[in-house]
Amino acid sequence: MGILQRFSDIMRSNINALLDKAEDPAKLVDQMLLDLRKDLAEVKKETAGVMADATRAKRDLDACDQEIARYDKAARAALQAGNEGDARALLAKKVALQESRESLAKVYDMSEANAKKMREMHDKLVSDINSLETRRSTIKAKVAAAKAQQHMNDITSGGDRARSSMEAFDRMEDKADKMLDQAQAASELNGQNDPQSDLADKYLSGANSPSVDDELAQLKASMGM
Repeated sequence: MGILQRFSDIMRSNINALLDKAEDPAKLVDQMLLDLRKDLAEVKKETAGVMADATRAKRDLDACDQEIARYDKAARAALQAGNEGDARALLAKKVALQESRESLAKVYDMSEANAKKMREMHDKLVSDINSLETRRSTIKAKVAAAKAQQHMNDITSGGDRARSSMEAFDRMEDKADKMLDQAQAASELNGQNDPQSDLADKYLSGANSPSVDDELAQLKASMGM
């Protein structure tokens, strides 16, 4: 009855511990259900065989009891008929059958006990499978929620990186503006200290404005001098 021990081990396995260790609990549950259904098919087969053994043992025991009752009845009839020798022979057969019955009864008791264990095993396995079927949807829903949350976390992290990049670009742009302002200021300062530029301004400004001699001539003319 090694199968009883093996499936007893399956029943005692800590499903929650397995789920805790699994990287993807939803996939583990699917695999466990697949394995348990295969186990259930084997348990059904074994249970049917053990139950058949118990039925056969019970049938053999009942047949033996019927034979014992038959020979007992025949011995009584022979004794009533005054044939003590026949009665003795019939009783000897009855005693032999009673000895056989002890063995048949032991076989039946063992077969019936095994059948009971297998039926309990079968019913427990069916219950476990039904329980897992119910819990599977809950587990998968939790896994889906966890993945969705992780996806949102990834998106949020991406947004943070984008903001950091924009801030870095802003700082670079500010720095570029500052460099441009400094360059323009330096250019203006350089232009003010350029002697050629000052010389050009001197002659250009003089060409466009009246000279002192012109102003003096106009003043004398107005005074009649």
